[in-house]
Amino acid sequence: MTRDDSNSRGSMGNGGSGEGGVSESPPRDLSRRQFLALAGSGLFVFFPTDPLDAFQEPERLPARQGYPTDFNAYLRVGPDSRVTCFVGKVELGQGAMTSLAQLLAEELDVALDSVDMVMGDTDLCPWDMGTFGSLSIRQFGPVLRGAGAEARAVLLEMAAEQLQAPAGRLQVTAGVVTDPSAPGKRVTYAQLVQGKRIERRLEKAPVKPVSAFSVVGQSPRRKDALEKVTGKARYAGDFAVPGMLHARVLRPPAHGATLRDLDTAAAEKVDGARVVRDGDLVAVLHERPDLADKALRLVKARFDPPQPSVDDKTIFNHLLKTAPQPRLVGESGSLAEGEKLAANIVEETYLNSYVAHAALETHSATATIEGGKATVWASTQTPFPVKQQVAQALGFTPQNVRIITPYVGGGFGGKSASRQAVEAARLAKLTCKPVQVVFHRDEEFFYDTFRPAAVVKIRAALTGAGKMVLWDYKVYGAGDREARLFYDVPHQRTVSAGGWQGGNPPGMHPFGVGPWRAPSVNTNTFARESHIDILAARAGADPVEFRLGHLSDQRMRRVLEAAARQFGWKPARAPSGRGLGVALGIYAGTYVATMAEVAVNKSTGRVQVIRVVCAQDEGVVVNPDGSRQQMEGSITMGLGYALAEEVRFKNGEVLDRNFDTYEIPRFSWLPKIETILIENPETAALGCGEPPIVTMGAVVANAIHDAVGARLRQLPMTPARIQTALKRA
Repeated sequence: MTRDDSNSRGSMGNGGSGEGGVSESPPRDLSRRQFLALAGSGLFVFFPTDPLDAFQEPERLPARQGYPTDFNAYLRVGPDSRVTCFVGKVELGQGAMTSLAQLLAEELDVALDSVDMVMGDTDLCPWDMGTFGSLSIRQFGPVLRGAGAEARAVLLEMAAEQLQAPAGRLQVTAGVVTDPSAPGKRVTYAQLVQGKRIERRLEKAPVKPVSAFSVVGQSPRRKDALEKVTGKARYAGDFAVPGMLHARVLRPPAHGATLRDLDTAAAEKVDGARVVRDGDLVAVLHERPDLADKALRLVKARFDPPQPSVDDKTIFNHLLKTAPQPRLVGESGSLAEGEKLAANIVEETYLNSYVAHAALETHSATATIEGGKATVWASTQTPFPVKQQVAQALGFTPQNVRIITPYVGGGFGGKSASRQAVEAARLAKLTCKPVQVVFHRDEEFFYDTFRPAAVVKIRAALTGAGKMVLWDYKVYGAGDREARLFYDVPHQRTVSAGGWQGGNPPGMHPFGVGPWRAPSVNTNTFARESHIDILAARAGADPVEFRLGHLSDQRMRRVLEAAARQFGWKPARAPSGRGLGVALGIYAGTYVATMAEVAVNKSTGRVQVIRVVCAQDEGVVVNPDGSRQQMEGSITMGLGYALAEEVRFKNGEVLDRNFDTYEIPRFSWLPKIETILIENPETAALGCGEPPIVTMGAVVANAIHDAVGARLRQLPMTPARIQTALKRA
């Protein structure tokens, strides 16, 4: 099986004199929080948008602060010439540790190998809402670049004074400033710094143009590579603190079940075991995890079951009945006018089931409380929000809570919720001992915030000449991200009711839902691109030519044409029997075109994806190999939601609790994958870790239809559903 775990201070000086716009920096053991207090808050001059604007519904999200404006918050130049970069982002396997270091090295003009990354430590790093939404490069990247550019400009001013040369004449290579007109004159950043803090500031220091890049655009070895391939990488569950207790928490059998009776007498007899009950939290703790497991099995608990509710088969009608009033997402023209022009109307309903995140590392946390301060090592995508949650749970001020995020073994949006960190902290306070909580796989599935089940209804029409003239789109449950149509249709409307962002009426979803790699967009792309293929067939047109005939967006045309060239696409009307499919998508400004070849076993209904070609326009490419790795990971993960992954449930009970029944992609599934990165230096760097996954459901569905003439309208496209579709076809 596969599931990729994918997904500071400047100290400046001038000859030790304290001159040149610097001051003594704090010693290493000074609280990072005290140091951060020296930095302001608000939006940095190079930060173009609010980080949460990417969610398109910021009014539904909690209050947040802005990034510090002081570049010292992001970087520190040490006396050994090494540069430490401090960021609130975390390394989920997506390569942010390397690509963000490249951005800073580029703007600061230092060697990439000299940059050390500190990530996701709430005492050491500047605030960040979290690592999600492909925001690390497209949203935080400009902030970090701006910090590096300003620091470099200040350093050049300081060097100019020391070298007695105009700053504009100086050159910087690997942190060494030289005067070309006087080869003997040189000074290093470290010599300028000497353990002191920069006090100078410059307004609107320019960042480098793309044409001047020498580090960005390259593919160096990943900074986390050696630790991960040698097994030295440490995750939250690897931290062992002296005297630590392993906690096993009593869980209900179903969502909505309530504890009625509890007998812990047998568990308490296990030598060394401790039983804790605090409100809704019942836990057994032991110095050995196996004995904690044994003690938990001895706890006798009786739960009252929840009221009967929906299951995985009745959920779709339930969503339609309980969804909130649809809200308008976008509209142009008039549906009534489109009806008048219509010669061929096509109506379809598309469904997708709940999907689990299923990261290989389960939710883990280790918590200690000493001197009235809590420290939690947590596998989380959101260390700063978790800091607030832990503080609230403990009754501490946020200043007395520190979250440290080591490597995270995959997240995909599922580690935005961090129940395990709060539980570990609460138990550490109750027991006065360090406590570790590591979810078993069944807990991981039970408490997952699933990608929501959803229904999409589309009513579209063609003219007699085969041109799209009407598009009426309704999405229930998934959310509206990228629900609006990018094809040229004069009369269109898009509405949305409910979604992972919130705003769902009580009881709409029987358990928690949340973001899942490219939230909303997988559902909306599957429905849209499946329907476009149906319209192309009704028009008697090749699906690629049909799309091009309705596309004025030049970026989208370019990725489609690039994919078609690489794939060797030859026009034909579907179903052609070849098993070829195409799908287009946009996620967070990145454009994707995917083509696939499949083989369908009509006897078993099983699908083998043979080849996938994916072209992606992500603007400036920071790390080409990193982008290709993320594209390949997205395509692989996308096979799962397309062909197998769904959560079965009944009356609040999650029936799939491990990989024996919840099937994720296996290496034997993998097709030949070819990736194309479109050169687009005119567009700022965008995200690359999520866009390719959005097309996988549709491209496989369209290829299946082309192979055997069966149209699949529900994800995942399991063998049983394919056999049913074959009989219908």
